[in-house]
Amino acid sequence: MKIPLYQLDAFTDRPFEGNPAAVCPLEAWLDDGVLQKIAAENNLSETAFFIRDDESEGNGFGLRWFTPVSEVDLCGHATLATAWVIFNRLAPDRGTLRFETRSGELIVERGDGDLLVMDFPARPAVPCEAPRALVGGLGAEPVEVLASERDYLAVFAAEDEVRKLKPDFARLRGLDRLGIIASSPGESADFVSRFFAPSVGVPEDPVTGSAHCTLVPYWAARLGRGEATLEARQISARGGRLTCRLLGDRVTIAGRAALYLCGEITL
Repeated sequence: MKIPLYQLDAFTDRPFEGNPAAVCPLEAWLDDGVLQKIAAENNLSETAFFIRDDESEGNGFGLRWFTPVSEVDLCGHATLATAWVIFNRLAPDRGTLRFETRSGELIVERGDGDLLVMDFPARPAVPCEAPRALVGGLGAEPVEVLASERDYLAVFAAEDEVRKLKPDFARLRGLDRLGIIASSPGESADFVSRFFAPSVGVPEDPVTGSAHCTLVPYWAARLGRGEATLEARQISARGGRLTCRLLGDRVTIAGRAALYLCGEITL
């Protein structure tokens, strides 16, 4: 069996920055164990697999995401990478894509130039008591801690505090949320963040689109920006830029992607 493989860097316009994602178009879903082995072999934070949805009048696709150790319910950068592959290699005449996922329908549209705009569900966080393992695992005391249905959000006073974090991943791995978002007001953007998810085999994710489903509602409210555009930076070693808006119970997350390689998996 031959399976096409694309690898792209998402939330950047050039290779070696942003977040690498693998994208595999499939004729039909393979066994979950096979998908997981492919993702482990790719050894990227996420591998996306998609199939065409024949019942959606040609515009719909089924989409799933796997880390090296487990399937996840939402991934932004691998969705962006998948949309780039479809728009630029498989269906260049399309302007809108619809993906059926474990998080419901996700929409990606062409924006200005080579910008791609994703429409995701908002996942607001609510204030909570800071778990001891979170503070100890981050090695710094946030000014505020909130929890969404998936992640913790630790808010710091300044960008430099977020940049200097040196997490203890063993301690963070034991928390009762998938990921830990560290964020603060930004100096070169409206806000900055980092994202840690050691419980699913991703110690630090370079750029995390899905984390902005929680970050955008928080910062839109705190900065009094309503539905105005927010510029975001993820300040990992590779770094990435995202342009976001809060639209009621949805969030739009826009970015670019750069193709790194095309290949073929042999099973």
